[in-house]
Amino acid sequence: MTTEEELPSRRQALALLGGAALLAACGGKSKEPPAPVTVPSTTAAPAPTTAPPPPVFPLTGMPADPARSGRPAMTVKIDNAPQARPQSGIDLADLIYEEVVEGGVVRFAAVFHSNDAGTIGPVRSVRAEDALIVTPLGGYFVFSGGSDFFTDIIKRAPVGLVSEDDGPAGLLSRRRDRRSPYNLFTSTGVIYDKAPKRNEVPPPFASYRPAGQPLGGGATPTRELQVTMGERTTTAWSYDDASGRWLRTTNGTPHVVEGGARLAFPNVVIQFVGYRPTGVKDQSGAISPEAVVLGDGDVWVLSGPALARGRWAKPDAGAVTRFTDGGGQPLALQPGPTWICLAPAGTPTVVR
Repeated sequence: MTTEEELPSRRQALALLGGAALLAACGGKSKEPPAPVTVPSTTAAPAPTTAPPPPVFPLTGMPADPARSGRPAMTVKIDNAPQARPQSGIDLADLIYEEVVEGGVVRFAAVFHSNDAGTIGPVRSVRAEDALIVTPLGGYFVFSGGSDFFTDIIKRAPVGLVSEDDGPAGLLSRRRDRRSPYNLFTSTGVIYDKAPKRNEVPPPFASYRPAGQPLGGGATPTRELQVTMGERTTTAWSYDDASGRWLRTTNGTPHVVEGGARLAFPNVVIQFVGYRPTGVKDQSGAISPEAVVLGDGDVWVLSGPALARGRWAKPDAGAVTRFTDGGGQPLALQPGPTWICLAPAGTPTVVR
């Protein structure tokens, strides 16, 4: 087969041969024809292609497992009163939000997506700010109940409610080895298998930096941080070189889960927020506060052995809270789970 590149050369050769024959017929001497000229191709070389980055879980930035990456998030309210410890399963959460509730104690909203946990609890009641926390996440919200005021708020959030009062029976169960109300438990397996199906996938929680890259935003070396959450709760975090994680201490005692594992997270976000009274009282008469998570404020980010100070912003209920440095650039986290402490603005802190 003759290619397009060969045609010009052949035409030139034929023309030269024809000219030589004409000279011979006229009695002239023929000359040796010049070497054929190769015409360069005008076809451009294909542009190099870059492989797309591998998929990651949206709430951790870790490599995604297709078996779990397409499922909805599952947020579970967890008690942290002394009688509730040790908890179960929260060491496997992608995100944990720590909120101040009545009486100066805290509760957690543990968000599961990339991992499964066979036992999660003790499950406790909803609070006012929970609706704003879970609105961008979607998925399931698992709780034990709550005041009419708080349950009316969470019912307006775009999530599937699972509680002793809502959802199919058998999704939550009471354990006999604990006393009520600290004995209500569930699991990721039972919720994903038996709760009404939901299809939404949570959006990315944060920006994540490549492995080995230090925390930006003018971060300073830090090994310990202590935060007073309320008159009955002081939390502390210390950096562990061996694991590359921050270890949690609650009221001077290492915080462990059932089985003895220490709570340890690669990222800890101290999000300073205002708290305002809701008018709702618990059985002791203490008024339940609400964390103000809409708007903006100061934020401290622990990631690697460093602390960066910046700002948080959540302009509306559906927005994911963003964490930026002093120049307005995202504070990129280390891939892995994150603990978000909704600390009262102006609360005492110690940094070492």
